[in-house]
Amino acid sequence: MPEITVTIAGRPYRMACGEGEEQHLTTLAADFDRRITALKQHFGEVGDSRLLIMAALTVADDLAEARRQTAEAQKQIEDMRAAEQQSVQRTSEAETELAERIETAAAVVERMVDMLSQPSRTD
Repeated sequence: MPEITVTIAGRPYRMACGEGEEQHLTTLAADFDRRITALKQHFGEVGDSRLLIMAALTVADDLAEARRQTAEAQKQIEDMRAAEQQSVQRTSEAETELAERIETAAAVVERMVDMLSQPSRTD
């Protein structure tokens, strides 16, 4: 199992990860370190434990927002699928109605042709 060293809040941490996950873990650690650095610049020296908790809470907040947006997007997708189904149904019904009207019109035209093609009766 590969191991990498990441630096968070100026301290190195040796981490194990799955094969091929080294770059991903390095990127995650760098993002977390940037969060801690930003918090430290904003709040000053409030202690490592507090900074870690604050950074973890910002990650949790981002995750909650991402989940909310995902749920909202999923709802929009479901609404769009339902609208599409309704549209397909309405189109199918309209096509059926149009076909029936065409058949009716064709029957009327056919009767008219039959009537016109019969010899006229004169009394």
